[in-house]
Amino acid sequence: MSHQPCYKTGTVTIPNFTLESGETLSEAELAYERCGPPDAPAILVCHALTGHHRTIGTPDEPGWWRGLIGKGGYIDTNDYQVVTFNVLGGCNGSTGPQGIDPEKVEPYGVHFPRLTIRDLVEAQYVGLKILGFNRLKAVIGGSLGGMQVLEWGLMYPDFIEALFPIAVTPTFSDYGIAFNHIAKQAILHAGDQGLSIARMIGMMTYRSDCLFNERFGRNKQAHGEDHDTFEVESYLTYQGAKLNDRFNKESYLTLLDVMNSHDIGRGRGGLEQVIHGYQVPVYGIGFTRDLVYPPDVLGAFLTAIQHEGGIAGYYEVESKYGHDGFLVEFEKWGWIVKEKLTELDALVQEKQV
Repeated sequence: MSHQPCYKTGTVTIPNFTLESGETLSEAELAYERCGPPDAPAILVCHALTGHHRTIGTPDEPGWWRGLIGKGGYIDTNDYQVVTFNVLGGCNGSTGPQGIDPEKVEPYGVHFPRLTIRDLVEAQYVGLKILGFNRLKAVIGGSLGGMQVLEWGLMYPDFIEALFPIAVTPTFSDYGIAFNHIAKQAILHAGDQGLSIARMIGMMTYRSDCLFNERFGRNKQAHGEDHDTFEVESYLTYQGAKLNDRFNKESYLTLLDVMNSHDIGRGRGGLEQVIHGYQVPVYGIGFTRDLVYPPDVLGAFLTAIQHEGGIAGYYEVESKYGHDGFLVEFEKWGWIVKEKLTELDALVQEKQV
């Protein structure tokens, strides 16, 4: 293996891509990032709701998981090549609501075809084949990315060696769907401010009450015209405006519906039956204080896989960040990914002897 790291971004085009709904996209494009030695074992990263394919990025513009992945990182790009696609339906270079509807010759907008998690995975699989990949060492992702990871294990078990679902549950809960509904209504009825409001709603579910209370402590703004504004209010307003500047509201709506579709037992006989479908090791990581994806649900699911003879492991991380734990505090859980990848490498070497 040549250990010459490389970094590349680009786009793959999939002609006549048929969705679960039966609708066909005449041309689906997926933006991607690829980093690491070209002949090294490949790891696919699946991003979350407002994420994108720039997982590692560059020193000048670091990616959203650079604290986990990179040269000398928990996933070391000296030893692995890491690939991330911007999801179908996204707004960072992949085909989505901002794309042109060939029939109407105008942007799809809210009329973009309905997608599912399985559509996202299928598009990534085709994209990987186009790029020349015939096997993956692992698939890893958190939140919406974790949903994709769980589907990868059922849709293409012969293509992968291990799964790392993080901050996710095997089905998306009614509680999560309820929050998504509020966010969708904000976008549909609050005009240009709708996405900002949806983001503020999301921030309240992604992080924990204790983190908010410790960080802001009922403090009010020390600067500016309105000294009666609490710092937490300014923080949420800032986060809402920040997303509004970088994300497309129709893509947000599309991906909220994608999340709502998440149910690995759908059409497969339910969860009790689908547990038998995991033929490769599944190593899950959950975070305390995660409101929408309770860690005990993921733990129970992985325990059930073990009881049925599958290889699975569950790790629960104590974090004040709640759901957002998968984006921070890598020192608390990155070692788990590193350790399991090392074990997988050792197992492969044993089989080759």
